[in-house]
Amino acid sequence: MCQLLGMNCNVPTDIVFSFTGFATRGGRTDIHNDGWGIAFFEGAGVRHFVDYQAAIASPIADLIKRCPIKSKNVIAHIRKATQGRIALENCHPFVRELWGRYWVFAHNGDLKNFMPPLDGPYHPVGTTDSEWAFCYLLQQLRTRFGESLPELPNLTIALQEITREIAAYGVFNMMLSDGSALFAHCATNLHYIVRQYPFAEARLSDEDIIVDFSQVTTPNDRVAIIVTEPLTANETWIRFAEGELKVFVDGTPVW
Repeated sequence: MCQLLGMNCNVPTDIVFSFTGFATRGGRTDIHNDGWGIAFFEGAGVRHFVDYQAAIASPIADLIKRCPIKSKNVIAHIRKATQGRIALENCHPFVRELWGRYWVFAHNGDLKNFMPPLDGPYHPVGTTDSEWAFCYLLQQLRTRFGESLPELPNLTIALQEITREIAAYGVFNMMLSDGSALFAHCATNLHYIVRQYPFAEARLSDEDIIVDFSQVTTPNDRVAIIVTEPLTANETWIRFAEGELKVFVDGTPVW
């Protein structure tokens, strides 16, 4: 199955270090070579890059590794196809509008026979179970809350109920963000770490790269990294419980 990477911060931060290790799993240190994608929130906008090539061979992935785009919320995905052909329209993350905001979604897993009716404005462009689940999730949120963005606690409770419903059809590890918070649901495997003062060195597991974060941060910075499998070999990552939904705001798990 696929792998997920998310970043949530209290100040705009680049994801070059984490993405460099993550992208290596897209065809070199792992078998997730059926496409990849990444989305960066910047204000009300989203920079969105996808490619059906393996991340390890993609010129666009090389660009992301070299270009320190700064964002407070980032979601990335490397694909191992289970449903849907290898094609651009089937590459995660997917982006849609709801309540005047962009929402970015990526999924790791396999949902069996999950095709609930879609009777609102959201319909898949590709042929993946993931995009169908995203459209259904947004449809359910619009049905529950109408045209008004709910408060974070009410939104989180709704997402807990909807993700539990979808997860009944199979493995549903997912990340979702509207640029103000990052929601991460674990069905089988998800880990996170919060880097904050005092910062230390981090060493990638998949590449021979070390960064001393004390040299590139301020004492006020706080960065949460969420990923399928830990990216570094010398840090302590926290594993999600199965069925757990966590919400990250300003680099902190708040739910």
